[in-house]
Amino acid sequence: MAGLTRRDRFELPEPMRRFIEGDWDVPAFRVEEYRDGDNMVVRAELPSVDPEKDLDVTVTEGSLRIHGERRESAEHKARTGYRSEFKYGSFTREIPLPPGAAQENVSASYNDGVLEVRVPLQPGGGQGRKVPVNRA
Repeated sequence: MAGLTRRDRFELPEPMRRFIEGDWDVPAFRVEEYRDGDNMVVRAELPSVDPEKDLDVTVTEGSLRIHGERRESAEHKARTGYRSEFKYGSFTREIPLPPGAAQENVSASYNDGVLEVRVPLQPGGGQGRKVPVNRA
């Protein structure tokens, strides 16, 4: 066995590695955070979601949590065959809130596939609460 050498590990090209292993660093959905006067604004891109049934927005001490479920299906019928596609799954994202975020006055709205959450930045505290999402 002295003459056998161990082969070096074969490195896959980056696109192939991501395809096989998955890209775990990419979040479930994209968000943007910015300050608008005395508010922190979080906008999340969530197309094809029913805000009344599929979204749960919660604030707790120091954290904004967006959780939801996506359910889509499409059917294609033709003389030559039938095809059905399903897209479904749950997603969650937690966003840290800055000190002084007044969690009791948080508001959320959903319009054209975009969830917008506004968090007032003033001294406040208290227990976490669920935030209702209103259709704009």
